[in-house]
Amino acid sequence: MIILAATPIGNLGDASRRLVEALQTATVVAAEDTRTTQRLLAALGIENRPRLIALHDHNEKDRAPELVELARTADVLVLSDAGMPTVSDPGYGLVAAAAAAGVTVTVIPGPSAVLTALAVSGLPTDRFTFEGFLPRKPGERAGALRALANEPRTMVFFDAPTRVSATLADMAAAFGADRQAAVCRELTKLYEEVARGTLAELIDWAADGVRGELVIVVAGAAPREVAFPDAVTQVAELVRAGTRLKDAAGEVAAHTGHSSRELYQAALAARA
Repeated sequence: MIILAATPIGNLGDASRRLVEALQTATVVAAEDTRTTQRLLAALGIENRPRLIALHDHNEKDRAPELVELARTADVLVLSDAGMPTVSDPGYGLVAAAAAAGVTVTVIPGPSAVLTALAVSGLPTDRFTFEGFLPRKPGERAGALRALANEPRTMVFFDAPTRVSATLADMAAAFGADRQAAVCRELTKLYEEVARGTLAELIDWAADGVRGELVIVVAGAAPREVAFPDAVTQVAELVRAGTRLKDAAGEVAAHTGHSSRELYQAALAARA
């Protein structure tokens, strides 16, 4: 069996009882950084010394088959440096390989920087999208953000302190300087801070430099003012392109503010 286990994102007090029990009894641990795992074991006072196998972005493709075969006869505990494996961290390739091979995968849930930042941001939480780290190259980063300019859901990004000023400036250029956002710094740690405001205000906040682990949460785009007949036409165009009518109505409703039910019925009537 493969066991994905969430580890603390800062405060060791967030280590769950199940995580501690799993670390106390584990015989094999696949870790993003084995040194980080050794420090976690020591910090939690765990004397167990399991076999540690490095599993990171650079070796996951090659290492996954070995771990899958090992998991047929032994439990393999999978850890990232912080938070949940597979979420912008190694583990996805291993889980996909295990699923294809019929090997059981289970989870010990726990801390998540994505959900923690979303919850504390003060922005809508009913629908959101996780975008991970943006490209490092300025042109690619700006292009990725332009593609998200009309995204109606709240967006969650990871970022590095050395790039946050440039990222916020690119976000303001793509989304508008008045878009609401929050920068969450050092979540669950001693110097936790959440800066909220418009992107313009956050650019000023970050001007003197920012330290620590960062998560940026940005409000989704407001519905565009689109006349109902034009919205129905958009639904019909999506359907002609191969989208199911129900899905097309929902997609257009999300960025126009019209009722998906009414769009569905109008587009259905137009086809009759």
